[in-house]
Amino acid sequence: MPDDSQPVDRARALLDVAEPMLGLGQVEEAWQHAREAFSVFVDYEHWQDAVETADILYQCGHKDSICALAQGIWLAVTYPVKAQTTVTLLGHVIDETPDDSDGAAVAAMVAHYIVDLRTEGEEKKSLGFLTTQMIARVAKRQRGIEDQETLNTWIEMYQLNDIPELFKRLGLIVDVLVDDSWWFDRDALRAKLPVN
Repeated sequence: MPDDSQPVDRARALLDVAEPMLGLGQVEEAWQHAREAFSVFVDYEHWQDAVETADILYQCGHKDSICALAQGIWLAVTYPVKAQTTVTLLGHVIDETPDDSDGAAVAAMVAHYIVDLRTEGEEKKSLGFLTTQMIARVAKRQRGIEDQETLNTWIEMYQLNDIPELFKRLGLIVDVLVDDSWWFDRDALRAKLPVN
């Protein structure tokens, strides 16, 4: 990992400016600051910062905000960032996805799996409750499901409990959302991942 804190500190300062700008409705300036910060965080492998920045970019409502969201999700799922941040980004997918689309179901189940994998204790309990509610909301929205038994059948039917398949489907959703406009080299990042 490159060891140069100066660009990262500057990127954090840019982000500290971008957030209030977004709150004040200065969306274009917020986008520019956050977009620059995002690239620095990725270059210096500060994944948590990069994913949080992707969330701000998404909130800017820019023409590339969905692209930013998808890239943030790819980083959040690929690297061990905080479960809460990952759940937040996947929640945006649910909000953006049409009622009859499988994308929301995939996002909700991945969020639930990430919480199970990356949290423990009180955090696992509260975030697990949140992601269970996300799954129930998607099932109700998509198929009018309101009881646990039908929910379990729905999960089985759509293979939402098949984790390798689930992540493959999430990958397809991310690819569609990014639409070949990646801001970083995924293959280069994949090559650096430890082999299990």
